[in-house]
Amino acid sequence: MKKILVPTDFSPQAEKALKVAAQLAKKHESEIYLLHMLELPLNLIDQANSSSGGSLPEALFFMKLAHKRFKEVLESDYLEGITVYETVQFHEAFDGIIEVAKENEVDLIIMGSHGASGFKEMFIGSNTEKVVRTSNIPVLVIKNGLKEFKIDNFVFATDFSEECKKPFKQAIKFAESVGAKMHLLFINTATNFLTTIEAKEVMDKFLSGIEIKNHSLNIYNDTSVEKGVLNYAQAIDADLIGMATHGRKGLSHFFNGSVSEDLVNHAKRPVITFKI
Repeated sequence: MKKILVPTDFSPQAEKALKVAAQLAKKHESEIYLLHMLELPLNLIDQANSSSGGSLPEALFFMKLAHKRFKEVLESDYLEGITVYETVQFHEAFDGIIEVAKENEVDLIIMGSHGASGFKEMFIGSNTEKVVRTSNIPVLVIKNGLKEFKIDNFVFATDFSEECKKPFKQAIKFAESVGAKMHLLFINTATNFLTTIEAKEVMDKFLSGIEIKNHSLNIYNDTSVEKGVLNYAQAIDADLIGMATHGRKGLSHFFNGSVSEDLVNHAKRPVITFKI
């Protein structure tokens, strides 16, 4: 985890994400790429990227304002001793985030979620939702301010299908890097019920050939997958919830058809996603 990307709009939510990034950066001697996207009108973007130059008072104003805000952020005590690269781009936010992450070979994207409704705004029509859904790089989403980002118990919810092995291996690496115990979670529901013996057979087959040290296997019964993940995480006081995403289908693939607002709205814990 040598390079961490933090998109920012200089909001309190973005600062919460940056503070978590700072803690991880200090622990792993990582660099932080702090990115601000200037979503200007298309005609200004075209002129700003034009070699002919020209009078661009609006574009220059927003650029100067962004650099002023960067300067204020970089003076924060919690960033002391960390290498931070500031980047301002004229781009649509979603495309810019993915592009910058790819160009700089970033290992982790950390983003804040907005609103008292928790992940509702993040997952419904926002840039964060698009990044979570399509990023090939793990995305860590922070909602609440965390004085210390310490992950002891990491719940990774999965259906234990073959296609989830790749994101699961990424999750193992992340858990090891933060010194967390992984709690592998299978949610049993009435519409997709497996006996304990059947579920354990699925788990054992999934884990065959995969090296994982500090972990537990758990079967949890609930009325829906979403509620099961939330309730299990609450029961063990988990520090982090992890899951796999499936490209354009987002989390709907994992959750057998839809993303319940139970998880989206009520998850108070950080969530990390890994692309299938």
